Amino acid sequence: MRIKDILSPDSMIMELKAKNKEDAIKEMADLEVATDIVNDEDAFIKSIWARENESTTGIGGGIAMPHARNKSINKARVLFAKSKEGIDYNSLDGQPVHLFFMITAPDGADNTHLQALAKLSGLLIDPDLVEALKNTKTPEEVIDIFEKAEAKKDEEDKKAAEAKKAKEAAKAQGTSDDDNKPLIVGVTACINGIAHTYMAQEALIKEGKKRGIEVRIETNGSEGVKDKLTPDEIKRAKGVIIASDKKVDMPRFDGKHLVNHPVVDGINKPGELIDDIMGDKADVYRASAQDKSTESSSTEKPGLWAGIYKNLMNGISHMLPFVIGGGILMAISFIVENYMGGAKTPAFIFLNNAGNLAFAFMVPVLAAYIAESIGDLPALMPGFVGGYMASIVNGQFRVNVQAHATSPAGFLGGIAAGFIAGYLMVGLKKVFAKLPRSVEGMKPMLFYPILGLLFIAAIMFYIINPIFSGINFAITHFLNGMGTGNLVLLTTILAGMMSIDMGGPFNKAAYVFASGAFANDPHSATAAILMAAVMVGGMVPPFATAIGTTFFKNKYTVEERRAGVSNWVLGFSFITEGAIPFAAADPGRVIPSCIIGSAVGGALVGLWHVGVPAPHGGLWVSPLAGNIGGPSHILFYFLATIIGSIVAGLIMSFWKKNVKEDPNE
Repeated sequence: MRIKDILSPDSMIMELKAKNKEDAIKEMADLEVATDIVNDEDAFIKSIWARENESTTGIGGGIAMPHARNKSINKARVLFAKSKEGIDYNSLDGQPVHLFFMITAPDGADNTHLQALAKLSGLLIDPDLVEALKNTKTPEEVIDIFEKAEAKKDEEDKKAAEAKKAKEAAKAQGTSDDDNKPLIVGVTACINGIAHTYMAQEALIKEGKKRGIEVRIETNGSEGVKDKLTPDEIKRAKGVIIASDKKVDMPRFDGKHLVNHPVVDGINKPGELIDDIMGDKADVYRASAQDKSTESSSTEKPGLWAGIYKNLMNGISHMLPFVIGGGILMAISFIVENYMGGAKTPAFIFLNNAGNLAFAFMVPVLAAYIAESIGDLPALMPGFVGGYMASIVNGQFRVNVQAHATSPAGFLGGIAAGFIAGYLMVGLKKVFAKLPRSVEGMKPMLFYPILGLLFIAAIMFYIINPIFSGINFAITHFLNGMGTGNLVLLTTILAGMMSIDMGGPFNKAAYVFASGAFANDPHSATAAILMAAVMVGGMVPPFATAIGTTFFKNKYTVEERRAGVSNWVLGFSFITEGAIPFAAADPGRVIPSCIIGSAVGGALVGLWHVGVPAPHGGLWVSPLAGNIGGPSHILFYFLATIIGSIVAGLIMSFWKKNVKEDPNE
């Protein structure tokens, strides 16, 4: 497949109207929908922003390459757009973006499409081509430039293949002098593997040619691993360049000088990376101590709090299926108990037991995957055991008997266990880093599991459990003894936090706090109230946008009104993310309006003591609304949600300006 097959005059904007990043993404996404490239604009924009939040796709040099690959995309295509004035896109070099390449690939994209996308990405390394694109006036000129560049690249690739074949023949005859030439090997990879992977490969190879250095790059993109490095190449290499945003097979590089950077550095700083290798500035990589790309001594590490958040979120993301699955089954069991025969029915016993069994794994899984994020696979078992010890009550299985714990260390103790187990394993790896290679195999099979278990058990038994069981007991006692005034304040704050970033750190912190209280005591009335508050707070944003687009059509575009229809269902299901496109398009009005509405709904939940003993489900679990064992509060649960949503919807809609489009279109 040729590049022209993924370019089309219909998918080009020769002068963007947008003046900022949000509007630019929206304008390009509108065209993707209009040309039938994308079938679900909301889902598509959400995936574009998810990639941008990982790291900007403004790669520098006036170029941005937003991209996505998912079910909302119908066909592989590259949308080309220009901005003469330039747009602040939060680019890595801080400069405005003039050329946009929005790359789309469906989940089932075949290799021919992916190869064409990879080739186009590689061509953008050429500054002459980029400058020519900036001066184009028509879509036909854009396609012509790429066709000529592709033909030139094909000829270069043909000559390179012939040269490689000649080298192999010379080597077989013993006349090759390759062993005397400097060689650098490397790996490039990005999260989606569509563009940056191949741009970094091309940039590094070209920079190597300028300096008379042979550079061999393995890519780990959408098609999987290509140009795989051979053991002989790695052995002969002067050093290794890793330009990757995801895990790389690292142990094979043991003993080599190695630099490890994000993939964008391979695109923007190829000369610096090569100089680090050739100038012996790179540290020697030791696989025995560090066997993941994110742990190399030369890796650019995230800040302290960013690292803590990343590790915590790894644990929470693995824990949530246990919370949601177990919690919903327990919630259904309560419905059976309240409306279908009581606590002695087989259905209640089965569902309640299944839910409780899933809940029993919640804290151990949380701790295990926090530990795994820090210390890799060897830390998983100590983290799991530490989390299990945190969830055991005094007297059960003879754990904590000597510590005299009066309650389990619980959710907080599990978090502590995960971080301790993870850093404990990092320490053990460093301690054993210089052991002889003859005992290398004993470390993961003997040293790490035995010492990891011994140390985490001792730390949990004598330190963490006694301390955190007391803290957990105090928090639980405080929550259960809260008066209405304090309870209203807490539910107001938690519900408001759900709308601050709609799925980001504030939203997750509020949800984790409520679900942690619920996990510590699923039968606690206060915990059920906190769960109801965060669900109401999370349902308000999608409902508010649905209300606004339904009753104030002159304030919203045609695309927003279409998205508003689906937000009725998303709101009912406690899927806050349905409001993200609205918040991204107009954050100054949408986010404050939703925070106020969510806070109002949360305050009403606390005032009316509305509890929902389920960690998810939105209004679908409304039959459970009420304090556990108490009267039904279904009406109050609905009222809190409706009032909060109306408040947010009215503020948002009165605040917004009229759009110029025909509201009856």
